[in-house]
Amino acid sequence: MRTEDVLAAIATGLWRWDNASGTVTLDGEAARLLGLPAEPVVLPEAAARARFHPVDWNEINGIVNLAVAEGTLAEARLRIMDEDGRVLRTVRSRSKPLENRTADGRVDYELVGTIQEIAEPQPGTTAAHTPITGDWRRSREAFLLDAGRALAEARSTAEVLRVAASLSMPGFSPDGLAVFGMEGDQLSVIGHHGHAPGDEGPFSDMALDTDYPAAEVVRTGRAIYLPTPEDYKRRFPVTWPLAQPFDRASWAFLPLIVAGRTMGAWMAAFKHPVTFSPDERSVLTTVARMLAQALQRAGVAESERELTTGLQRSMMPQLGPEIPGMTIAARYVPTGGGLQVGGDWYDVIPLPSGRFALVIGDVQGHDVRAAGLMGQLRIAVRAYASEGHRPDAVLSRASRFLAGLCSAPAPDEASGAAPGPGADADADFGSPRFATCLYVECDPRTGTLEIARAGHPDPVVRMADGTVLMRPTAGGLPLGIVPDTDYPTTRFALEPGETLMLCTDGLIETGGHDLDTGWARLRAILESDAHDRAAPGEGGRAGGDTDNHLERLADLLVQAVHGPSSHHTTGPLADRREDDIAVVLLCRESPSCGCGTPAEHLVRPARRTMLTVAQAEPSRIAGARRQVRELLHDWADAEQVDSAVLMVSEMVTNVLVHTDGDALLVAEAAGEPGARRLRVEVADASDELPHKRHPGEMASSGRGVLLMEMLADAWGVDPRGEGKSIWFELYEQAKPDGDEDREDPGSAD
Repeated sequence: MRTEDVLAAIATGLWRWDNASGTVTLDGEAARLLGLPAEPVVLPEAAARARFHPVDWNEINGIVNLAVAEGTLAEARLRIMDEDGRVLRTVRSRSKPLENRTADGRVDYELVGTIQEIAEPQPGTTAAHTPITGDWRRSREAFLLDAGRALAEARSTAEVLRVAASLSMPGFSPDGLAVFGMEGDQLSVIGHHGHAPGDEGPFSDMALDTDYPAAEVVRTGRAIYLPTPEDYKRRFPVTWPLAQPFDRASWAFLPLIVAGRTMGAWMAAFKHPVTFSPDERSVLTTVARMLAQALQRAGVAESERELTTGLQRSMMPQLGPEIPGMTIAARYVPTGGGLQVGGDWYDVIPLPSGRFALVIGDVQGHDVRAAGLMGQLRIAVRAYASEGHRPDAVLSRASRFLAGLCSAPAPDEASGAAPGPGADADADFGSPRFATCLYVECDPRTGTLEIARAGHPDPVVRMADGTVLMRPTAGGLPLGIVPDTDYPTTRFALEPGETLMLCTDGLIETGGHDLDTGWARLRAILESDAHDRAAPGEGGRAGGDTDNHLERLADLLVQAVHGPSSHHTTGPLADRREDDIAVVLLCRESPSCGCGTPAEHLVRPARRTMLTVAQAEPSRIAGARRQVRELLHDWADAEQVDSAVLMVSEMVTNVLVHTDGDALLVAEAAGEPGARRLRVEVADASDELPHKRHPGEMASSGRGVLLMEMLADAWGVDPRGEGKSIWFELYEQAKPDGDEDREDPGSAD
């Protein structure tokens, strides 16, 4: 009896599907099963496809691709349709994909196999239901979508392993998982689930040539399915004793492949028997591919984080040895994307004179080039400062240095060649960049500060009693814009108990704020006493715990603009958080500063501010008015504050109008709240004394002395060796009884 007759007797047909020619060859029985006359026939591919249910046809494509990848048989259940779309019967197909390489090197596949009719289960019977159903497909698709989304959101190897351990596959969930990786010629266990701690010991550091399923999967790149313990023992007798104690019934070992490279293996072990049907293998293979991609993404992300951390640590300086009488705290917070390294920096530089310098700056941009320029500029500034140059000379040299770096021609321009594919990147690399910078030279013995500023935000001083003042300083253009630029120097003293804050604009403008609203938000943090209160277990600050005080203040400043609470204090502009943040705090220590001591024992030092208004800078009169208003932020009588601001504006304006020199403003408020004295002096180099005038009704000047007599509690003129000093005093008046519109003058202390 011929083989064809035997197969026909058991309702089994033969078919050959040639992908290259697009034809399907059927014997008589196969043709009958497809609803055609029972005789051998060669059909076009489209005619054969028309005989299968559309859903089943989509399914068989994936099964064939899986069989090609694994080198196994392709098995599927298919519903046969007639011309009217009715299901005639259900058949099972088993075929072997054969690879055919054409003359031009193209790869095509040919399927050779059998097709056999399957009896459908009758209603009410216990026959197994075919897995090829819409419900099963929907469950599988939903599972793969959820698994893909969860694995895509994992950001570390540990998260990927946790997601893999929590996957619940439709109809067959493994109770033991393990992920193997490669380290040289060794197999290692990256992570596992469903095993006791230490169970991975025998499988770690296993040679790749070991007769173990995971090792063979890594060597060959093909999956291994072991439906029964007998299969495991027969195929891997050497390592079967290692797997036997776990009492598992079935195992699947699948390669973790990314971009054609096998990076490891994934094991799924089952307590219950699993036959590993084509549909189950398809699910496992898909999960293995998603797992491999997730592990690769997590590995790249972890490498980038490690690179970022190392780069940040190498570029950010250590604060160095302790400075007698001074305490320093600093923070750097990268908030942009990518490598999380930007152009902000700070530095603390010991100087040959025994002084030290504080530097803070911000290179334009938030990319790798900004970080590179930042590192070069920081080294240059440190070198110029270490040579002993004054603050203005350091910034002038740094500006020339940065302008020289950014004026170098792009590679194509330097060689004279035509622009290549990377011309845009090269052009950006050679484009001009600027940087803002604030350089402070400090004498720790006297607290004297000499400041040079290049387009950077002004420094801020928190006085010992909590009053916060922005210190206007003379400045020049940002570094790198004009190579030869002069940078004037501003000098003032940091009194004992006062704290100097330097920061980049990221601390001010983050969260939709401009300079004004950003400073208002920071002022609330600086003036609060939250950082003066000791953290649990630290004790009080009566002994002068300045280190913890500054560290807490630095943390509060960063959290206020970049922590969770910052989303509730956004400003009027768009809430952008791409700018990096750098902040440096310098405190001149004083045992009597009063930080952290009870209010009744608080010794309040005098508040003092000093400001020079040059003839060429009349716009700084507005800064002088703001300084006085900030100095008197908690003054009891708001009308007295307005009077003081008016008199200061008049005095400074008179110096600029009636003399040829600059005006030096010194303001000091001393005493207890409610009984303080404000003394303001404006000095100039002119010997001409002011005198009372009698201006007409329409006169625009001549009322300065009249204002002093009307508004000041005391005033006068003190001649000096060169020039004079005009002064006035105001004595704080307690809030009148029944005045509910003003705050308690002591409420801010």
